[in-house]
Amino acid sequence: MHSSLSRQRGGVLIYTLIILLVLTIGAVALVRSMRTSLFSAGNLAFRRDLVNQGEKAVSTVITEFTTGVFSSPTATQSDNPAANYSSTTLPTNAQGVPNALLASSLPATVGSSANDLTGATPDVTIRYVVDRLCSATGPSTGALCVQSSAAPTGGTANSTRGLPPPSATVYRLSVRVSGARSTQVFLQTTFTKPD
Repeated sequence: MHSSLSRQRGGVLIYTLIILLVLTIGAVALVRSMRTSLFSAGNLAFRRDLVNQGEKAVSTVITEFTTGVFSSPTATQSDNPAANYSSTTLPTNAQGVPNALLASSLPATVGSSANDLTGATPDVTIRYVVDRLCSATGPSTGALCVQSSAAPTGGTANSTRGLPPPSATVYRLSVRVSGARSTQVFLQTTFTKPD
């Protein structure tokens, strides 16, 4: 009787060690999974922060178009590399990002890296270019430029009289925001010149 009790105690110990080993492996896998999830969530938050900081370029460009260097009617008819502006559509990659933003420094014909904006922290750099969606320099004409049709002012009175809605030349703002750990976010928007 004594020998059967010792065998049972040894068998239970082996099963207990196997179960403990399985639980340990499960706990390690869970910790690694949580670490990966937290890392991914941190990266998403970091990228979202860069997107928010990229809005600084939008306000800078809109100011230039309302009260700055591009406020006069003829200011956008020719290239202005000193202000990161091209009066014709810039060549892009397959995703629509201007090739000038993909280079480590802006080509002198497109802009100047001196115009880069600093983000909320010194390790964030905001680089932008503005291009007029036209195939040639000079005055904006419907045949050479992408035009935006605006809704008639004051309701539908113009459309009932058979007048076409007013149109405006479309500009494209492309932004590259570079942050820590070699993170980059590309943003793009189109706009018309504010009245």
